[in-house]
Amino acid sequence: MNVLPGFSGENMRPSLRQPRATAASQILGRLRQAILALDLPPGTPLSEKELTEQFGVSRTPVREALIRLAEERLVDIFPQSGTFVSRIPVAGLPEAIVIRKALEQAALDLAFEHAGSAGLDALDKVIARQRAMAGLDDRDGFHAADEAFHEMLAALAGHPGIWRVAQQAKLQIDRCRRLTLPIPGRMQQVIAEHCAIIAAMRDRDLAAARHALDLHLSVVLPDLAEIRARYPDYFA
Repeated sequence: MNVLPGFSGENMRPSLRQPRATAASQILGRLRQAILALDLPPGTPLSEKELTEQFGVSRTPVREALIRLAEERLVDIFPQSGTFVSRIPVAGLPEAIVIRKALEQAALDLAFEHAGSAGLDALDKVIARQRAMAGLDDRDGFHAADEAFHEMLAALAGHPGIWRVAQQAKLQIDRCRRLTLPIPGRMQQVIAEHCAIIAAMRDRDLAAARHALDLHLSVVLPDLAEIRARYPDYFA
């Protein structure tokens, strides 16, 4: 069984012949990415033995990566039963959204003060990339461009660390967001929400920009009932 579909560990082996911590961090990144992209859906069993074979390493860095993922609540480790990709905790989503909103509203306020026309033009280019990805129905590319939009807001604020903290806060939200992308019109809706944020910034209307961002970051909750009905086994 290939735990990461389509993945071969051959291309990682040279870089993994480094100190154990480096190997563990690389494995952590690969597994986290696969979980957030739903390449490893909730409930998927993760075998240490199969992961060591795939990554071409000993069990120690694999075990360290799995422990980190358990701390992030992305995997569940049951000593007598095995390790599984965690189901999405519905009860924790509202709090995660509140935390993300607080962080990104702060970034928006600062970006509003400091971003000039060049910064807003850069955001427009990200949206153009989103439109291209939506036209190709490239959900991975669209999600990457979506992330780039929010990362750029933090960069324009002059505090890129805000985005790094927000990424940790929104891990469970991201899995829900990936489930919404197949909903007809959802990608176009995201683009429209991003455009509304930029339009308000260009108009120098902070209240409108904050309102547009708030609506954008809240939208996953109204979608939740529909995606839970579609994927009941993915949620806890």
